[in-house]
Amino acid sequence: MNVPGDLEIAIAGILALALVLWAVVSLQRLRAGRRHGSFVRVDDGTVRERLVSTRYRLVGSPDEIRRRPDGRPVPVEWKSRRAPRRGVPPSHRVQVEAYCLLLEETTGVPPPYGVVRYSDGAEAILPWDEAARAEVLRIRWAMAGPYDGRADPSPSKCARCRWRPGCDARAPS
Repeated sequence: MNVPGDLEIAIAGILALALVLWAVVSLQRLRAGRRHGSFVRVDDGTVRERLVSTRYRLVGSPDEIRRRPDGRPVPVEWKSRRAPRRGVPPSHRVQVEAYCLLLEETTGVPPPYGVVRYSDGAEAILPWDEAARAEVLRIRWAMAGPYDGRADPSPSKCARCRWRPGCDARAPS
């Protein structure tokens, strides 16, 4: 028995298996993306094109924009974390709702929904309806008012926050 040769074959087999698994996962993600329509653009960090609403004083750019066969746009937000067990956090939901509002304002066509896609491949489809619009606008108008000091700072979050030096609500060191 030639041990080094057998070891090389085993390593090659493991690498081949890993490559096949990677390809399968990539195809699944590609198919998942296509069900939301054709690809329009992706924000890879180099895109300078932002959605702007002067009416609502909002600016943003979803990670991806898809176009449904009926022409309606769909914002897709990617998250680097696994899907939360308790469902979509309010911050993720409102972010996607804001992108829906921005797409509606800039294109004149309301999206049917927005998507949050997590690193484990799970996604949540969030309807863009009157309840979603009311939620994002309520938060937008609350943000337009003066800050009332209701922050609940956390030492662990504040320690790594890039806004810490100028924040008036930071947790004590």
